[in-house]
Amino acid sequence: MTGARPFNVLLSSAGRRQALLQIWRRTLAELRLDGRVMAADMTRLSAAFQSADQAFVVPRCTSADFVPAMLELCRVNEVSLIVPTIDTELPVYAANREAFAAVGTTVAVSTPEVVAIGGDKERTHRWLVGAGLPTVRQASAEEAAARPDDWPYPFLVKPIGGSSSIGVAVVRDRLHLESATRGGGFIAQTIAPGVEYTIDFLAGRDGRCRCAVPRRRFETRAGEISKGMTVRSPALQALAARLCEALPGAYGCLNVQVFLDQASGLLSVIEINARFGGGFPLSWEAGARYPRWMVEELLGLPSTAEADAWRHGLVMLRYDEAVYVDATLAGIDP
Repeated sequence: MTGARPFNVLLSSAGRRQALLQIWRRTLAELRLDGRVMAADMTRLSAAFQSADQAFVVPRCTSADFVPAMLELCRVNEVSLIVPTIDTELPVYAANREAFAAVGTTVAVSTPEVVAIGGDKERTHRWLVGAGLPTVRQASAEEAAARPDDWPYPFLVKPIGGSSSIGVAVVRDRLHLESATRGGGFIAQTIAPGVEYTIDFLAGRDGRCRCAVPRRRFETRAGEISKGMTVRSPALQALAARLCEALPGAYGCLNVQVFLDQASGLLSVIEINARFGGGFPLSWEAGARYPRWMVEELLGLPSTAEADAWRHGLVMLRYDEAVYVDATLAGIDP
């Protein structure tokens, strides 16, 4: 692409997303695009930050300085695509998509409405019920405590705006419920029967579902999958496509957490995450080349997207790696 604007990709709040960074790097290489994979974070103490082609320390995403700093960063460095990675930055990017577009940057984020649905467990539940999608029973933790006949133990409690499984607990009696929900802001859910899956799905710019890959979760660590397997399931794939196209403006890679009870066929959607999930590298390795398909669509290139050309039964067994840098590069005075 000599003489053309480079296609630079920026991972926002890059953190530990080393695998995702490498996926974007390989995507640009496969498409033979002139571009860099950059990283932004509020600290240099980030593996992906230190591994990026270029990296920037930026304000916290909840700061009033964040958007102006990111807009200037994108303008000066010709960023074509921002890839958000954490829940707290999604509302900020969703609300400012047009401002980024004005400097030539697309943000891989859904509409503010979709982000709001996924970011609040009460709103998620109301939307699922209103859309006629299968889900669990839900109430506020206070309501569950006040109606023990309707809410027999055990059941699940979660923070209304939580993520990464922080604060999630299975409560087995009144004392445990009071302890687990101290401070307020929790919802109660019935425990869904069956096996848990996370489904990575790709929404095009028209909101249509291009592909959906269910991943069975065998083991998680800090709320993120550490062992899992891709599973071809028409029921799960159809559910993800239906959910994607019911959302009011989904775009990019999202994921939905679902329980499937094989004996009854019962499906229960429990969460919607409007971003690349931590386990997406498994779907990518299986053949779901979502980053490539996103770039092809943005550049008007012939699409290579295929809904079912991914490998069933691919197992991921994660382990730790490390990035080693000089203390000065990490912003530390030795």
